[in-house]
Amino acid sequence: MEKFMKRWFLICFIMMLSTVFLIGKNGVTEKEIVIGISNAQEGPSKYLGTQYSIGANAYFRSVNEGGGINGKKIKIVQYDDGYEPEKCIVNTNKLIKDDNAFVLFGYVGTPTSMAVLPIVQKEKIPFFFPFSGAPGLRDASQASYVFNLRSSYEKETEVMVNYLVKKGKKRIAILYQDDLYGKAGLDGTLKALKKRDMKLVSEGTYIRNTNEINSAVVSIQKGAPEGIIMIGTYKPCSEFIKKAKKMGMNDVDYLNISFVGSEALLADLGKEGEGVIITEVVPFPWNTSIKAIADYHDSMKKRDAGFQPGFVSLEGYLGAKVLVEMIKKTGKDLTRENLVKTIEGMSKLDIGIGEDITYSKNDHQGFEKVYMTEIKNGKFIEK
Repeated sequence: MEKFMKRWFLICFIMMLSTVFLIGKNGVTEKEIVIGISNAQEGPSKYLGTQYSIGANAYFRSVNEGGGINGKKIKIVQYDDGYEPEKCIVNTNKLIKDDNAFVLFGYVGTPTSMAVLPIVQKEKIPFFFPFSGAPGLRDASQASYVFNLRSSYEKETEVMVNYLVKKGKKRIAILYQDDLYGKAGLDGTLKALKKRDMKLVSEGTYIRNTNEINSAVVSIQKGAPEGIIMIGTYKPCSEFIKKAKKMGMNDVDYLNISFVGSEALLADLGKEGEGVIITEVVPFPWNTSIKAIADYHDSMKKRDAGFQPGFVSLEGYLGAKVLVEMIKKTGKDLTRENLVKTIEGMSKLDIGIGEDITYSKNDHQGFEKVYMTEIKNGKFIEK
C-alpha cells in the first residue's frame, strides 16, 4: 500500500509539472505565445473590430508561417464584446485567468478599454494598441502597462479645428457619442477652440450602439454651423449627415474622427458622402510606394483574393507588426516584465511607414502624425 501511495503521488507530481509546462508562465511556453483580444465582432460597431482583427491576424499568420518568434508560434484567443464595457470586463478576466494570455492586444473603443484599465494595472499585463485616442490611456503614470500606437484624439481634433479655421469657418459645432469616447473628442475640440479664443456654436449627442440622432440634428442646426466635428461611429454619423442635409445643412463642412470607420462610412453615405472629411492615424492604405503598405497588400492578398485595403485593417496590421518586433527584441527570456523594459528603452523603431516609433518609461505613445482624407466621387483622396 505504501509503495502504491508513493507511486500515486509521483504520478500526480509529474502531471502537475506537465500541466505547468503546457500552460507556461504568463502565456509563454516553449512552443506558444498567447495573445488575448476582446473587441466588437458583432453588433453595430462590428466593422471596427472585425477589420482590425483581419489586418492583425494576417500579419500574425505570416509570422507563424515563417517559424514564429524564436521558434514560438503566436496563438490568438479572441472574444466578442459588442463594444460594451461590461462584456469587455468579463472577456478580459477570462483571457487573463482562464486563457493565460501573455499580453492583451487590439481592443476597440474608449469605453471598453477604460473599463478594463484597472484590471490591466492590477494584473500588470501589457495592453497593446487600443483602437482609441483617449487621454486616459496615454497617462503613463496611471496607465503604466498601456502602450499606444495611434495618435490621440486631442491631436486629431486640433487638426480638424485648424483645417476649419484656415478655411475661414468661424461657426463650429460638434456631434459626439455620449460616453467616454465622445467626451474625449469633445474635450480635445474645446481645447483647440480655446487656443483660438473660439467657442462651439452648438452641440448634439447620441447614445452608444444606437442611431438615434434626430434630436442632435435639431440641436446642432440651431447654431447655424459652418463646420461640424463628429466624434462617433459610422452608422450614426452617416445618419446624421444625411438627415442634416435634408434639413438644409448643405453648405457645411462635415469632419469625422478616425474611429468612425472610414470605409463603412463611405459605403453607408453613398452620394451624400461627397466632400466629407476624415482625419486618419495611419498613412493612405492605397499608397504602395510606402514599404509597410506594400507588404500589407501582399500579406492580405495571399489570404483573400478579394482583399480591399482600408484604414482599420491597416492599423491592425501595423499594430501586429510593432508588437512582434517588440517581442523579438525582448529575446528568449520572454516575461511580461522584460517585455515592458524592452519597450520603454525602444528608440526610433522603423516599421517602414516613414515615421519612427520611440517609447520611454514616461511616454507610451507611438505614432504622432495625423493625416486627412476626403471623399470625392465615391472614393478617398489624400488631402
